[in-house]
Amino acid sequence: MELREVAAVSGRGGLFKILKPTKNGVILEAIDASKKRFVAGANERVSILNEISIYTTDNEGSVPLESVLQKIKAKYGKEINISSKSTNEELGDFLASVLPDYDREKVYHSDIKKLGVWYGILFANFPEVLEAKAEEKAVKAEKKEAAAPTAAEPAIEEA
Repeated sequence: MELREVAAVSGRGGLFKILKPTKNGVILEAIDASKKRFVAGANERVSILNEISIYTTDNEGSVPLESVLQKIKAKYGKEINISSKSTNEELGDFLASVLPDYDREKVYHSDIKKLGVWYGILFANFPEVLEAKAEEKAVKAEKKEAAAPTAAEPAIEEA
């Protein structure tokens, strides 16, 4: 599974697996024990996780959610130190520990709480989603090394 197959729906808690599109929307399945399915119509706001970014103050302006999730996994592993009852200061410190240059004016504390919930759901149900990018980079690096030309052989002139 990849982040492009996971969605969040505005007004509904949790994350949903995208099953297939329909004429009037998309069929989604809850990523929890209920596995409840429903059709998210055109009037519902569905956000695909690989299209979400977190605002930063650097030149790029944002960092993809996938990159932030991978940084959280690298730093904290299974247990993150925030919950729905964390203070605003704790939430800010948590995100600053993995993304020091996040934009404190544009990224709200409710967004950080949501990030923590999403991380917990993904780690519990699809931990491979949090590692896929690293494996792809390793494969690409290996391909580049294999494709890189070796030391040039001296040209031999025939007389």
